Amino acid sequence: MTTVKELFAGIDCTIIGNASLEVKGLQYRSDQCSQGDVFFCIVGMTVDGHSFAQDAIDRGAKVLVVERKVYLADATDVTEVVVNDSRKAMAQAAANFYGHASKDLALVGITGTNGKTTTTYLVEHIARVANKKTGVIGTVGIKVGDEIAASARTTPESSDLQEIFARMRDAHVDVLAMEVSSHALDLERTWATQFAVTAFSNLTQDHLDYHKTFEAYFEAKALLFSDAYPAKRVICIDDEWGEELLRRCTEAGDEVISTGFNAAAQIHPLNIDYASTHTDLALSVDGERFSFSYPLVGRFNVSNVMLAFGIALALGIPANTVVTALESAPQVPGRLQRIDISAARATASAASELPTVFVDYAHTPDALEKAIASVKALTAGRTLVVFGCGGNRDASKRPIMGRAALSADYAVVTSDNPRREDPLAIIDAIVAGMNEGVGSFEIEPDRRSAIAKAIAQAQANDSILVAGKGHEDYQIIGEEKRHFSDAEVVAEELEKALS
Repeated sequence: MTTVKELFAGIDCTIIGNASLEVKGLQYRSDQCSQGDVFFCIVGMTVDGHSFAQDAIDRGAKVLVVERKVYLADATDVTEVVVNDSRKAMAQAAANFYGHASKDLALVGITGTNGKTTTTYLVEHIARVANKKTGVIGTVGIKVGDEIAASARTTPESSDLQEIFARMRDAHVDVLAMEVSSHALDLERTWATQFAVTAFSNLTQDHLDYHKTFEAYFEAKALLFSDAYPAKRVICIDDEWGEELLRRCTEAGDEVISTGFNAAAQIHPLNIDYASTHTDLALSVDGERFSFSYPLVGRFNVSNVMLAFGIALALGIPANTVVTALESAPQVPGRLQRIDISAARATASAASELPTVFVDYAHTPDALEKAIASVKALTAGRTLVVFGCGGNRDASKRPIMGRAALSADYAVVTSDNPRREDPLAIIDAIVAGMNEGVGSFEIEPDRRSAIAKAIAQAQANDSILVAGKGHEDYQIIGEEKRHFSDAEVVAEELEKALS
């Protein structure tokens, strides 16, 4: 059992009360407190945890971690730990509580706007082929071996994250691939975590409702490559942000592998042939040529494959093993995922009557534009796109998303997760960026109906991209979370089209 003194070892703090008190658990939500817990009074963006200190004590917490003195109805047996930053203190204390479990893992942290999920799955697959036990933490969920559980955040809160590391360690995981969001870095969820490799994919517009400026967004991502997180670095240098990270890491003396379409990158393509079911790729890896075929499609997946290749090399996995693994790369849920009708209906004649439909998580302007371009490159006929924008998120990208959608031959603008906003107001903001495309789009607020309309309009040699939600199996409307899976709905509507 850990004492208060042990829990806060190495943390700048003042302990008021019993430093020998035993700690049973760590909580940052008062409604989850139980007897013997420590409650961290986190100062959030909308709620101040100090306001819930009394509730935490009433539920059995014996220790409060505060940034300022709190006044309780009965504080006779309550220990208070005063810190400068309750978020950072929670991350460090959680690492102490769980025995710094990240040190026992080959932990890979992947950040960037797009490509994080696919890259984590590729890294996991490569490590498995290399006979390593693997784990994944990210948008799709938390995976230990073959077991997967849902995750509320791309990168969990620090105390949850450290507990997951401990579970991975106890399950004898060798390689853990983890998505690291800009929010998590800025909010210090990953503080006191030890990475073996940190990797950067790209930076495009997203989350400016939180970060306010592109520069602030970049600096949040760049934290993963600072001296606070020493590690081997793998950096895609296809944008100016990757080039700047490479400059900083090189200047700091870090061990870096660069990737990208840029011929200056250590890993770059020599030849690419795109097909509707696979990609044939020849890569230069530090001057050595490797040619192989893998079952993922699209230009942006070439970027993901190169980044995963670099990460695997940084982990010490031989290049030939990486190639063997990539030849059997898995389909990542909701990442340019081709949707087929059920086997019972999918006769050759039936399949020839239907358009090809892909579901993708693309929810930023750059991701949408790249996804459309990838689908167009695989399509003999027209490319149609069904998309929307989420509510209570970066509103400035909505008209830009609209303009990006005009690169398709036809678009159906619909709802995504409107949350607490009016869906029609979100659609109006999207359409404001599409005025130049009069006649090349229509509006259908109901997402199922929008998918059905696209399928009804498409011919057999056309393709449809249903973008924005990917793996998600819900829609958030108001405060209600309703079941809705793009993949399920697409399959159902394709079958209806055959009726």
